[in-house]
Amino acid sequence: MWIICRYRDRWLLTEHAARGLEFPGGKVEPGEKTEEAAIREVYEETGGKVNELHYIGQYKVEGKNETVIKNVYFAAITELVTKDNYLETKGPRLIAALPNNLRINKEYSFIMKDDVLKHSLEEVARKYGPGV
Repeated sequence: MWIICRYRDRWLLTEHAARGLEFPGGKVEPGEKTEEAAIREVYEETGGKVNELHYIGQYKVEGKNETVIKNVYFAAITELVTKDNYLETKGPRLIAALPNNLRINKEYSFIMKDDVLKHSLEEVARKYGPGV
């Protein structure tokens, strides 16, 4: 799953230690609902407390050996908690605007560089207004 986050008129990303800047995301743990996993992943990777969580859509990645289907959510964050450990990430990064050159910007994860982000942001703007 992938969670597009807004906190105080800024995009809330995390800096993955190996991949770079990206929106929080991850996998559902056994016995966990997808919404619970989304809230957990945002907190683990950024310290963000989710106030509202909205389902945006789903996308499929077909690999050589497996197909992965991921949900995309939009989360409104009410608070950022400073933590000692953000697991595989370096913690929260607040961005006023995503760069126009994101697809070639080496600071950003490959996860941010395909059409999933573009379409997801369009859907967020359509549902919740431009400049959300």
